[in-house]
Amino acid sequence: MRTPALRLGATIATGLVVAAGVLAAAPATAAPVDAPAVAANGVVINEIESNADDTDWVELKNTATVAADVSGWSMLDDSDEHTRYVLPAGSVIAPGGYFVIDQLTSTAPGFDFGLGNPDQVRVFNASGALVLGHAYETHAAVTYGRCPDGLGALVDTTASTKGRANDCSSPVRINEVESQGGTPGDWVELTNTGTTTVDLAGYVFQDAEDDHAYTVPAGTTVAPGGFTVLDEADFGFGLGKADAARISTPAGVLADSTSWSEHAAVTIGRNPDGTGDFAPTSAATKGAANAFAGVVTAEPWPGGRDETVLDAEGTFSGDLSGLDWQSSSTAVGGGVLWGVQNGDGLLYRMVSDGKGGWAPSNATGTTLRYADGSGTPDAEGVTVTTDDPGAVYVSTERDNDRSSTSRPAVLRFATTDGSERTLRATDEWDLAGDFPGLGANAGLEGVTWVPDSWLTAQGFVDGATGAAYAPTRYPGHGEGLFFVGVEGTASVSAYALMADGSAARVAEIATPFSVVAEVQFDATLDALWVACDDACAGRTALFDVQDGVFTAASVYEAPAGAARDLANEGFVMSDVCTDGSRATFYADDNDTDGFSLRTGTFPCTEETEPGDGGTTPTPTPTPTPPPGDGTPTPTPTAGPGTGGATPTVPGAPAESALTAADRGGISAPATARVGETITVTVGREHAGERVAVYLYSSPVLLGTPVVGADGTAGVTIPAGTTLGAHRIAVVGADGALIGWAPITITAASGQQLAFTGAELASGAAAALLLLAAGGSLLVARRRRRTATATATVE
Repeated sequence: MRTPALRLGATIATGLVVAAGVLAAAPATAAPVDAPAVAANGVVINEIESNADDTDWVELKNTATVAADVSGWSMLDDSDEHTRYVLPAGSVIAPGGYFVIDQLTSTAPGFDFGLGNPDQVRVFNASGALVLGHAYETHAAVTYGRCPDGLGALVDTTASTKGRANDCSSPVRINEVESQGGTPGDWVELTNTGTTTVDLAGYVFQDAEDDHAYTVPAGTTVAPGGFTVLDEADFGFGLGKADAARISTPAGVLADSTSWSEHAAVTIGRNPDGTGDFAPTSAATKGAANAFAGVVTAEPWPGGRDETVLDAEGTFSGDLSGLDWQSSSTAVGGGVLWGVQNGDGLLYRMVSDGKGGWAPSNATGTTLRYADGSGTPDAEGVTVTTDDPGAVYVSTERDNDRSSTSRPAVLRFATTDGSERTLRATDEWDLAGDFPGLGANAGLEGVTWVPDSWLTAQGFVDGATGAAYAPTRYPGHGEGLFFVGVEGTASVSAYALMADGSAARVAEIATPFSVVAEVQFDATLDALWVACDDACAGRTALFDVQDGVFTAASVYEAPAGAARDLANEGFVMSDVCTDGSRATFYADDNDTDGFSLRTGTFPCTEETEPGDGGTTPTPTPTPTPPPGDGTPTPTPTAGPGTGGATPTVPGAPAESALTAADRGGISAPATARVGETITVTVGREHAGERVAVYLYSSPVLLGTPVVGADGTAGVTIPAGTTLGAHRIAVVGADGALIGWAPITITAASGQQLAFTGAELASGAAAALLLLAAGGSLLVARRRRRTATATATVE
């Protein structure tokens, strides 16, 4: 179970403002806790981690000038049903020092509950009196910390600083640097790791020389997760072979810097964007997400933009987790869904009513027990197999009756329809020996079964031998391997589960995610899906076998219209293609708004059959006109999930609507040449949405691109554009103005300035940028027909 302790709430309700380059935020408060902000001995709650670290934790700081003894103090969340965690003897905080109260793991003591969303932190002294408290309504994007450290309100920080002074700095970071051969000239790309748009006016860019300083002009912004480029033509000096790049706030505080000893072959950039270390890139991606060899960049979801509720309100009580699809020739819609609920260890078999709703055929669920009839398996994932049609297999993290002890296992339960009130496991494969030190909350999440016939046909290599996978090496394991997603390692492991209860690990698959919530074999696409929950804003990854190894072929953002904070721990796809789409299903562990089961779509073709690898076409993306093609108004092309209809182009707002109050919201290059393709940062919150981009004074439609997963869209400055000052405006599909930014159009190579006749120095027109995250919507290619892992009910 991805407990509230380890979830990332992607939608942050806390309002942030950036003033004088220093991040400040509205306090993270919910219903107040009746406790002082500072204890009598000067101790304060200084930082709270509730979602994105390996464990939840609370940091105390001693603001006094003498040591504070907190031995015997205790900590609790908002539930009095939980057991208070008591700090051991000898717990002393030095003056100005920090003390971390951590969550329990298999190797270290701590509190045995998670910090939820919303929740409270309460601290009691040795006498049991409440001395400190804080409540919050939603998880922080990073952590909640006092800014200034130890003194200010608890706000969303820029970086997690467990046991150290809080990071209250600007979220502006240098993201990519071109120091030679750029188009045009050298440039530096900035990004924003925060949650609101930053006004860059007054920020100062410098290289290694203090007298080389460029003050960013008014009107320059960078959206959350977006990119803003400073060009050599603007800052007026070149970047040398051995040089540096520095960006400082208007107050003179260094926000970020990097240096190098020689020019990069291409550029240097952060991996991942905004937060990672600098490394040589594989391509210059000016104004877009960085590209690195062997790294797959997230693309927009190629199916429908929404996740629609399927269950009636209150059908599930929360904690619905893993899902699996089982084909059925008699079921409405061509199949049934199996699901498991982790908190109380329930198994559900869900069927369609044919009217857009789904509900369990076993309304209250089947209670799962271990083989001896005891315990409550923390059921996280579920799968069915073709070699054992009378059973379901369930992956677990622990026995919830002993919730602090890790018990990562796969359990077999004999059932065909889930009609039993209680089921005892017929078999258990305990994998704890393969994961020493694995936390009780960090075990097996998803599970799926992949047939041997498919693995051998793909040339799958056995990681234990380094040779081609030979099923006969694992006698008694059945006709396929079980792939389990491990939360604590953020990886997928393939196992042969033998009839005698032993297990052999055959492969280990690294993933691009911080959490693996679900894993599913897709016989139609000849691929393996790996899903993350709200810790990765609902991203999924598609793996295929390349040179014998499962390799990430595509990474997808959540559907554009779906909430990124849904705790979708379950993900599976129907094998039925209807009207060009397959149904996707999501299980929300949080039961958001009283609903746990949602559906979306993924593109397919009617002739696709389960197990044939599919002839799923690549959906047609919106074309971006090539530089200088002289086409100011491209014809929009229907994107995935639109049913083939040509989208309506939102009308251009009146020029009078482009007021100072609406300035910002987007960012664009300060200058561009005629024929140049530019990147406009719209914001990740608009990823997957189609927008209209206009150039003013007289509005000219530059294009109707779909915003990429990185929050950017590309358009081309058409031939014939009047040179000089203009404005770029972006309009949403609903016709609302998202924002605008100033831009100056300069002459292309050989073109003359209309009002002076002066000729610019020769230079090539800007090269087309690589399309990042969403430039192409790829679906797995057709392969030879192989066996399917989808069990069939007749």
